[in-house]
Order: sequence, then structure tokens, then C-alpha cells
Amino acid sequence: MSIVVTGASGHLGRLVVAELLARGTAAGEIAAVVRDAGKAADLAAQGVELRIADYDQPPTLKDAFRAGDRVLLISGSEVGRRIPQHNAVVEAAAGAGVALLAYTGALGGPDADFVLADEHKATEQLVLASGLSYVFLRHGWYTEVYTQNLPTVLEHGAVVAAAGDGRIASAARADYAAAAAVVLAGEGHEGRAYELSGDTAWSLAEYAALVGELTGREIAYRNVSAEDYRAVLLGAGLPAAFADVLVDVDRAIGLGLLAGTSGNLARLIGRPTTPLRETVAAALKG
Repeated sequence: MSIVVTGASGHLGRLVVAELLARGTAAGEIAAVVRDAGKAADLAAQGVELRIADYDQPPTLKDAFRAGDRVLLISGSEVGRRIPQHNAVVEAAAGAGVALLAYTGALGGPDADFVLADEHKATEQLVLASGLSYVFLRHGWYTEVYTQNLPTVLEHGAVVAAAGDGRIASAARADYAAAAAVVLAGEGHEGRAYELSGDTAWSLAEYAALVGELTGREIAYRNVSAEDYRAVLLGAGLPAAFADVLVDVDRAIGLGLLAGTSGNLARLIGRPTTPLRETVAAALKG
């Protein structure tokens, strides 16, 4: 039996593997499912087993799982393609007889009222229909979604969005990774759906002010219409379909759909979630 992390060479997957190791799971008990062994050579060097598979190539998933494995399905990153990708993983996991399948979904689960959640909701239904023992890890927004765009913010002196005064209870990606590690290595989580978010909700105006404080620069929050925000995103080179998804996310933020602070994430990981200030400061240091 192994703890299996899919997408293990990605941002979240690497952090999950690191958390498992830090929390005492032996490297030999961890398997990393990756598309390219070369991108996971550092994991193999630590003694983590590599299993080569691709969400888009169902036959490759046949040997990705073993009976009794505890599996983390990290959602694919390609919006619009995730349902068949996830279905291939679920079918392979069920066929192998894994003991547990944990899935990284979206905050709100079946009640999430934004387009980005649709594929996550469909995936949860696939997992339920499979009959597998499961855990749903419903992630709120990652703080890094904003900090990865800090160069643009600093270039233009503004945070541009269409979220109004909506608040965001984000957490650092490492916080969500820690929760996954706790669930994968622990007991008593089967059949649970965890709504996971940061301890404190913040507004984009507060975010802009924080960036300004930490950089000593004047950073404004420019709240624009949905149409104008879409134009900004298209101007930055985003595909139209993805721009529409991001505009809809801001609509959801404006409605308070990503502001919930249940405390579940902090309770799972046994510590407060990473403060916004800490993540922003780290990103600014590079």
C-alpha cells in the first residue's frame, strides 16, 4: 500500500509530497504520479516511487494505482478538459481497488455557484458513483493566484478586478497541501467533505493597500465593470473562454461566495493558516 499523489510534479503536488515527508511518512511509502519522470527526478532522488501516467491517456493510468493505495487526485489545470481527465483517474483507481480517493475540489461543493466549480462538482459525482471510499477537499482560493501577478500590479501601480468590495478567505497553497497530507496519512476522514479556506477574509482594496505598504509605493484598487475586466484580460493575452471564467470568479467574490471562514483548514493542519501579509512579503522577496 502506498500514498499516491497525482500531479506530483506540479505546485500543489510537490508541496503535498514534502508535507508527507515532513510529517513522518517514509519516502518508500509515497508514490508520485507524473507525466515526465525528468521533472520529478528530485522526488525519485529522495526515495519516492515514480509512476508515469497522463490524465489524457487513460491506458497509462492502468498501472498508476494498486489495491489498498490511498490516492490524492489533484484536479487538472486545463479548464474544459477536466471531466474526462478526472473520469479516467477515477475509473483507474476503482479498477485497481484503492482504499481511499481524496479529491481537491472547489469551496462550496454542489452549492458552488460559479463556472470554475462546474467541473469540480461533476468530478465529485463521478467519485460518488464509483463506490470508492472518498474524501472531498474543497479548496477556497489560493493566495498565490494574486501574488503570481505582482509584477503586473507593480508595473501598473494597480490591482485591477471586477470583484467590488467582495472578500476572499484565501490560504497559501502550502496550507492546502498540509491538509491533504493529514488526510492521506491519517484515519477517520472517509466520507467527509471538508470546506477549506483561510482564517481571515480580505478585500482587494486591502490587498492593494498591503502591497503598497510593503513596497513603499502607491498601489490602487481599480474596480471595473465585468466587460472592462474581460477586455483587460483579453488584452493580456488570455483566451476568451478563460477570461470569461475569471470574470465569473470575480462575480462570485463580489457575492461573497469565497469569503467563508469555517476554520476547517486550520483545524485539519493544527495551526493557523498562512496570513496574507506573509505570502505577499515572500512573493515580493522573490
